[in-house]
Amino acid sequence: MRDGQQSSFATRMNQAQINRCLPFYKDANFYAMEVWGGAVPDSVMRYLNESPWTRLETIYKEVGNVSKLTALSRGRNLFGYSPYTDEIIDGFCRNAIESGLGIMRIFDALNDVDNVKSTIKYVKQYGGIADCAVCYTVDPKYPPLSFMQRLMGKKNPKPVFTDEYFVDKAKQLAALGADMITLKDMSGLIPPRRIARLVKLIKQNVNIPVDFHTHCTPGYGLASVLSAIVAGADIVDTNCWYFAEGTGAPALEFIYVFCKKLGIDLGVNMEAVAKINVELREIRKELNLSVFGTEKPEPKAFNPLTGQLPKEIDALFDEAIRAAQTDDEAACIAACQKIEAYFGFPAPNKLVQEAEIPGGMYSNMVAQLKQFNSEEILPRAMELIPSVRLAAGLPPLVTPTSQIVGAQAVNCARDEKAGRPMYSQTSAQFVGLVKGEYGKTPVKVDPEFRFKICGVREEIPYDTSKYQMQPNPVLVEAGGVKLAENEKEQLLLELFPMVAKKFLTDKKVKAYEAVKAKEAKAEAEKKAAEAPHFDPITGNTVNAPLPGHIIDILVKVGDEIKAGQDVLILEAMKMENSIASDYAGRVKQILVKTGDVVATDQVLVEVE
Repeated sequence: MRDGQQSSFATRMNQAQINRCLPFYKDANFYAMEVWGGAVPDSVMRYLNESPWTRLETIYKEVGNVSKLTALSRGRNLFGYSPYTDEIIDGFCRNAIESGLGIMRIFDALNDVDNVKSTIKYVKQYGGIADCAVCYTVDPKYPPLSFMQRLMGKKNPKPVFTDEYFVDKAKQLAALGADMITLKDMSGLIPPRRIARLVKLIKQNVNIPVDFHTHCTPGYGLASVLSAIVAGADIVDTNCWYFAEGTGAPALEFIYVFCKKLGIDLGVNMEAVAKINVELREIRKELNLSVFGTEKPEPKAFNPLTGQLPKEIDALFDEAIRAAQTDDEAACIAACQKIEAYFGFPAPNKLVQEAEIPGGMYSNMVAQLKQFNSEEILPRAMELIPSVRLAAGLPPLVTPTSQIVGAQAVNCARDEKAGRPMYSQTSAQFVGLVKGEYGKTPVKVDPEFRFKICGVREEIPYDTSKYQMQPNPVLVEAGGVKLAENEKEQLLLELFPMVAKKFLTDKKVKAYEAVKAKEAKAEAEKKAAEAPHFDPITGNTVNAPLPGHIIDILVKVGDEIKAGQDVLILEAMKMENSIASDYAGRVKQILVKTGDVVATDQVLVEVE
């Protein structure tokens, strides 16, 4: 409901689709369900016209405390991209936990622990679990040095993202009060041997649970999760079958088979999971058609409780386990990829694997170059990533720093093509990163480079004391209500200014129009109820001989009258006119009342 749909279906699951699955999720008894954060709050407002708070509260109402509800947040940036004041972080954490959030997974794009301190404090203060994530990344593949460069004593930078680096970050987060540590591999770049080693090292150095999160894009995901389990990871992240693998996390069903063979009880009700998959299969089809306009191939159906694995596939599970246990990385990866291929999941993305950059970063660079009709310089832009990244302080390649570095590599390639000095074009975000506004980078930025890009040599952190709250105007078009009428709406406005402004405005205007329409309907119904009701005319009638208004009625229903008898008085042109009946009989109905204005020939009285 967060990672799976965000990774594969552009975060477009609507509330009705979510609701179809919730009873089965409640029965499944997962330890935790990630339902919020990431792109979810933005997308549900931007594309679905739904409230993020309603999303969280509805899931909690159905699932309760059976599974802890989890959200992904970017430290002091929360769900947005700008650093926020402690007041906003406090209010956000309090409202999220009151709305049902159990675990906040807190990460920072630079792995700067100072950026997560306040969120940890407030999450714990309000009774939530602080899941602190260390973002996994790798050192760039620097271009090989020429003979002359080596002769002149030039060396490529020493590795920064060593095992010691990740262990040290885990220890710092534990010291800040983390309730668990997640090694967060957004790009799926961590191979089995590395994750097994890191899980063991982190568990030796901290006394809190260790979680592992990865994706399958480059082809390591399933093998790496298996290796993490064998190495002693306490928790692993998975997606249900029809939302799993490819750009998403490994399939829960594969992990269930592995754990069963390893003698590990997941404590998950797989019968309920099978029911979830029935719904997700249909939702997958709906999303494919509505979002992508086509029905992408789906994996073969598989229920590990009832499905019989072919012997050769079952043997691959055993082979993968043996390889993980004996640290045979190549065999483990090969066996897992054969399993995935048998079930029809996407093949590994070799470009991402070899370039060692996130798939989203690559696709953004391609889109940027297409916009400038410069696709031919993509190879050069890719070559420039290591030098751009190093110049900017070697940030991990995770949102938003991956996009910032990728966009700048494209700008540098365009500068070079146009004969301009590199860094002639820089984005505001790149300037902010180099300046220090995003936090401390893993390596220090050269002061001279900072001066070239930012005009200052010293690192200047973002000053939250100058933060200005978003304007909260009165909406005249919505009957004079405020744009944000409560703290939760104000928080949406702070985190997503443009998207929330449109969402909240539309919501308030729609509500106001609905009230006005309801009032108009009620008024019309009232008038209709008060208006006299007449039977169909079947007898003789007394009609108005000229226009005027009724000033007196001389008979009542049921009276017996004679021909020529006056029945009412009509005032016309300041004269009172007695109106007589041409017929004898009983007054059946009087179709006017005193004060009515009538037209010529309008029926006044019926006589039968």
